[in-house]
Amino acid sequence: MEAIFTNDAVVLGILIVVLALVFYTSGLPQKGWQRFYTFFPPLLLCYFVPAVLVWPLGLIDDPDDSLYYMSSRFLLPAALILLCLNIDFKGLIRLGPKALIMFFTATAGIVLGGPIAILFLHYVTPGLIEMDPHDLWTGMSTIAGSWIGGGANQTAMKEIFDVNDTVFSSMVVVDIIVANIWMAVLLYGAGMSDRIDRWLKADSSAITELRKTLDDYRAAVEQIPTTTQMFVLLGVGFGGVAISHAASDVIVPAMRVFEETLVAWKLQSLLSPFFWMIVVATSVGLGLSFTRVRRFEGYGASKWGSIFIYVLVATIGMKMNFKEIFENAGLFVLGGVWMLTHILLLVLVAKLIRAPFFFVAVGSQANVGGAASAPVVASAFSPSLSAVGVIMAVMGYALGTYFAIVCALLMQSASGV
Repeated sequence: MEAIFTNDAVVLGILIVVLALVFYTSGLPQKGWQRFYTFFPPLLLCYFVPAVLVWPLGLIDDPDDSLYYMSSRFLLPAALILLCLNIDFKGLIRLGPKALIMFFTATAGIVLGGPIAILFLHYVTPGLIEMDPHDLWTGMSTIAGSWIGGGANQTAMKEIFDVNDTVFSSMVVVDIIVANIWMAVLLYGAGMSDRIDRWLKADSSAITELRKTLDDYRAAVEQIPTTTQMFVLLGVGFGGVAISHAASDVIVPAMRVFEETLVAWKLQSLLSPFFWMIVVATSVGLGLSFTRVRRFEGYGASKWGSIFIYVLVATIGMKMNFKEIFENAGLFVLGGVWMLTHILLLVLVAKLIRAPFFFVAVGSQANVGGAASAPVVASAFSPSLSAVGVIMAVMGYALGTYFAIVCALLMQSASGV
């Protein structure tokens, strides 16, 4: 059934109203609202309410993903630039090795989870999915590419293993729904990170110190901006968007000269315009953080960056169609086992090394969600920390195809074909 509203302008207006209502009610002093938002953080609702408006309510839809494209290609790079202006590199270094350990643990969870899911299907729920074993493991290889790297890595796996288009479309549904459900869990967990850290016996002092340093700097330079200052701020953000897109338009054709070599080395990510857009935008923001432009934080740089991120969250939420879960139940059991393996390994290692939940969440989302959602999860802890998510996500892009191939070969072995 077609949604009532599919006009982009109408849908965007509804999404902005939803965001406004969420933040307005979250700031109300009544105990009922405060108790409600203790269990359901605002960012989680910004994600779930649009999903419910798509299905089962059927009120809105973004059938051609135009709003998601707008927010991920225009607002996301602007947000990355504005959020990175205030970054503290010394503080990032003081976060220590646990961030990297959790990132690679998340990757290992995806690599091992695929073959474990196939073995579960074979021995525990035989006959649940009526699909040729070869089609199953090759199709799952595209999920591995997406969950470790991103869209470019997913496409690379489709080409490498010649995945059937029908199988690929089914796997894309599993990829999006399972990954989005896990993202919702992480957003919920961010609201109770202190309790989780106590259970993990984790020392989150470095994260707290970094967040305090960034917040203190913001407070020191904060002022009521003039119209001129606001335009200068937006000029920096969207000027950076223009630079990132222009650079991508130049770099990608230049990289295609080396396409055969890049394909041979499984570095198809370097041919992705989105990859270069994210890298350049992040580099622009980080570069400006060493200049006087850093003081633009006083004009509200991180606040505008956060607004752009929340709009992106709402458009991502629209892509999570709950209806698909019931129409592909068998594949979702497979995806659920896969993701559960990833989660259990993360929790085990985090418990062993006493890693804060922030590293667990961001390390996982940098793999599973990539550059579009890793800063979202990091922002759920504090907008100041979004750059950590971006940096990890870029690592995922670089390594995604390599580890996805390892996962695919393990799944082939588990399938016995």
